[in-house]
Amino acid sequence: MSAARKQTVVLASGNRGKLRELGRVLSPLEMDLRPQSAFDVPEVEETGLSFVENALIKARAAARATGLAAIADDSGLEVDHLLGAPGIHSARYSGDGDQANNTKLIAELGDLPLEQRTARFQCVLVYMRHWRDPTPIICQAAWEGQILFQARGDNGFGYDPLFYLPQYQCSSAELDSNEKNRISHRAKASIALLAALRDRQCQSPICHP
Repeated sequence: MSAARKQTVVLASGNRGKLRELGRVLSPLEMDLRPQSAFDVPEVEETGLSFVENALIKARAAARATGLAAIADDSGLEVDHLLGAPGIHSARYSGDGDQANNTKLIAELGDLPLEQRTARFQCVLVYMRHWRDPTPIICQAAWEGQILFQARGDNGFGYDPLFYLPQYQCSSAELDSNEKNRISHRAKASIALLAALRDRQCQSPICHP
């Protein structure tokens, strides 16, 4: 795609870290990805009952407010013993921030053995061409792990210090940043989105081999 046809897309988030990560993965498309804060788009209430619904709500709101194509993500932690909780409520599980969320999760699991503390991070990414897009692209990826008895590491946020990766024998917060950006749920969903956008682009009349 030439610079003259570079498409501006709004990211339905003001998180600069997400903007950098997604922008890096999607860079082969020469997409001009901008945060919704650049357009004064207000945060929208996440009233969906699933990660997919919440991602659609955020993408649709950003596209409607800006008149641009939009990308949104919704992600969180599912713990099998807690029947998928905290799930879509991951960020507001305790109502009092990351540390309180982790403390509550440890308390909920008690002395359950590590092998029964299975969990996964989920990420859903949505791309909408416009706010009425009837066929948005939806990409989902998971990252399997277990929940530790206490926090380990400081290279992360949210539940990263409790999310143990048996194959690496460390928590997500102890993992090298480059490796995390390669294997995480958000990284895998971003790569899937890149493939889907490339495929859609090459089905259009302006696609060039």
